[in-house]
Amino acid sequence: MIAHLRGTLLVKTPGEVVVDVGGVGYRVFVSLTTFSALPGVGREVTLDIHTHVRDDALQLYGFASRKEKQVFELLIGVAGIGPKLATNVLSGIPADEMVDAVIEGNVTRLVAVPGVGRKLAERLTVELRERAVLLRNGRNGVAAGPEGAASSLLREATSALVNLGYRAAEAERAVKGAASQAGGRLEDVIRLALQGLAG
Repeated sequence: MIAHLRGTLLVKTPGEVVVDVGGVGYRVFVSLTTFSALPGVGREVTLDIHTHVRDDALQLYGFASRKEKQVFELLIGVAGIGPKLATNVLSGIPADEMVDAVIEGNVTRLVAVPGVGRKLAERLTVELRERAVLLRNGRNGVAAGPEGAASSLLREATSALVNLGYRAAEAERAVKGAASQAGGRLEDVIRLALQGLAG
């Protein structure tokens, strides 16, 4: 799974870029927020990457900041939100502002984002509030306690399974079941979750 790219920016267009890494060009989808933060063509660029695996394709989504990637991964964990919609959402609202809107239940701000209707905005404030609080606490330098660390482990393991092509809901169920058997190691949780999904 590709998690990071550093290379030369070959192509830069709204929505996607091509990054040359050692002679290989990687097509990366980006939000308008990341697009505007990128240097000019021919310059070195560094991107955090989310690898999305589908039956017919492997797609890379790039982010100029770690926070934007974290919010993206929160969004795609919500039923009905795929990576393209999540990218569109983050093109219409900066990651920090998205986190604040979710925590504050600011449905009006979320509905103003292209692609987000009232029902989806309300679901976001309900489903993501707890995780958004953890993100904002991290931004403010507040250390997460044991409960926060456990939540982080579950999110990372679920994200790994989603990257492998499993649906978010089934990945989350498998991870929760595995976490009760495994210790605190991410690798063990993922291994046991995969065994559970394989039956």
